[in-house]
Amino acid sequence: MRLTFRLLSSVVQKTPFYITTPIFYVNAAPHLGHLYSAVVADAIQRFEKLTNPDCHIIFSTGTDEHGTKIQQAAAKAKLSLPEYCTSISNEYKDLFKEFHVDYTDFIRTTEERHKIAVRHFWKKLVKEDYVYKSKYSGWYSVNDEAFVPETHVKDELRDGENVKVSIESGHKVEWTEETNYMFRLSAFKSHLQQWLKNDGVITPAKFQKQLQEMLEDAYLPDISVSRPSNRVHWAIRVPDDEEQSIYVWLDALINYLTVVGYPDEERMKALRAWPADVQVVGKDILKFHGIYWPAFLMAIKWHPPRRLVCHSHWTVDGNKMSKSLGNVVSPRGSLVGNEALRYLLLREATMSSDANYSETKLINVANSELADTLGNLASRCCGAALNPRHEFPTLHAAELLAVATNQHATMLMDYVESLPEICHAHYKNYHFYKAVDAVIKVLHIANLFFENTKPWELRKKPESQKELDVILHITMETLRICGIILQPIIPEMTTKLLDKLQIGKDCRSWQHCETPSWRLKGAIYETKNIQSGKFVLFQRIYEKKVAQSEQRKNVQTEQKNVPEKKKKAQKKKVTAA
Repeated sequence: MRLTFRLLSSVVQKTPFYITTPIFYVNAAPHLGHLYSAVVADAIQRFEKLTNPDCHIIFSTGTDEHGTKIQQAAAKAKLSLPEYCTSISNEYKDLFKEFHVDYTDFIRTTEERHKIAVRHFWKKLVKEDYVYKSKYSGWYSVNDEAFVPETHVKDELRDGENVKVSIESGHKVEWTEETNYMFRLSAFKSHLQQWLKNDGVITPAKFQKQLQEMLEDAYLPDISVSRPSNRVHWAIRVPDDEEQSIYVWLDALINYLTVVGYPDEERMKALRAWPADVQVVGKDILKFHGIYWPAFLMAIKWHPPRRLVCHSHWTVDGNKMSKSLGNVVSPRGSLVGNEALRYLLLREATMSSDANYSETKLINVANSELADTLGNLASRCCGAALNPRHEFPTLHAAELLAVATNQHATMLMDYVESLPEICHAHYKNYHFYKAVDAVIKVLHIANLFFENTKPWELRKKPESQKELDVILHITMETLRICGIILQPIIPEMTTKLLDKLQIGKDCRSWQHCETPSWRLKGAIYETKNIQSGKFVLFQRIYEKKVAQSEQRKNVQTEQKNVPEKKKKAQKKKVTAA
């Protein structure tokens, strides 16, 4: 069976499958990039459940709520720090609920359980003699909440002024001198290099190579892991030193241990969840997760995660998302629907390269693939015109042989039979776009088969009912198999499709898509009823209506900003007219 070959299979390891997203910084509302990290992790864990329904999934996400930028954002919003953090954290929870991100734990770094974990971890680092106090000077980026090595800083002209900026992030840096606690990162260079020799520990491979190149320098500098608390007061204090706050990145990374019970060793043994199976990160935070995090874990004699899945970014109309350009895409309230947006994110992006977002592309892809290719085929074979009895009809052996002589039928059946194995390999390698490509290709062939066999003409001939049954059955069986395969990508839509076909909840695992009905012994499939009533899987999007809706929304927003007196005056004016 294929399941035995899965690298991270919880069947083989007989342990829970633990997957994480990064925790998201609450200095601003969630945007498209944050959602992408979450749906990537969600698709991975859904595939894991699909291939092994009995495995115990631990899927964590959450919010990172300490640091200078949070202090600044709360002040700007005129809210207390706890109120501000809760407000933004709730936005993430609402967003993930709307997009069916099925997490099991939402961690906040302001929770008491996490503060306990961070303090305990710090004490372990001190006990192992990997933390020491020292005067530190260097280039510091407030935006990145990090010191930047001299070799990673460049001069740049901005607004007529020469400034120093981080080469990696492009953010301004300032020279800072202060007393901090330092972590002996230099002690782990060879250990990190050895860890990074393991094939697939970072995927895609280009990001593993990037980390290996970062470690090629002769000297790996120690890093500052605290800040003066008079400068960063919204943070966890260093144990036994109130004048220092723990560096937000050290604080944040420990969340992955907090979720699985750290520092309660008995609970962690019971869960058997560490090391994490998959940690999903964006390429902008690869260094923190691919160098700092494994080094911190090695320092307390814990294993690094089994795999980091690193993804690239989303640009908007070819430009990087930024507040200054005003092109940050908020995924909430999308006019094309949450499921279509989720589909686009997983369908269009490759992990190794940046993907470009545009509303036009979203509408075109949703209409072409979700409405026309998938939705229209489902509506036609389930609709009253061709299927008035609302049946998933019998597969009659004699008529199957006759229909199978049609080249389009032969092509479709061959492709359907090979589809699960093809998609399994793509999912296993996190190539979601390739899995969707393969499904859409089969659905195009299914539409071609449907057009070529002309079931609407057979419907007029009572003597051709069995042939019509076979055509409907092959088409609906194709939809059933495609529906099961697409569950990690569009969970809400596939549930709707499989419910329509009356596929039992316990018959939607991967094993149920591996053998099409015509390959079952005797090629006989019992007739069963499907849900009756009109069926629209995905409503086609009309750009004109979207534009009108957007215009109405803009007008409503403008009206909200008009002072109450002015609105009353306008109302009187309209009434008089």
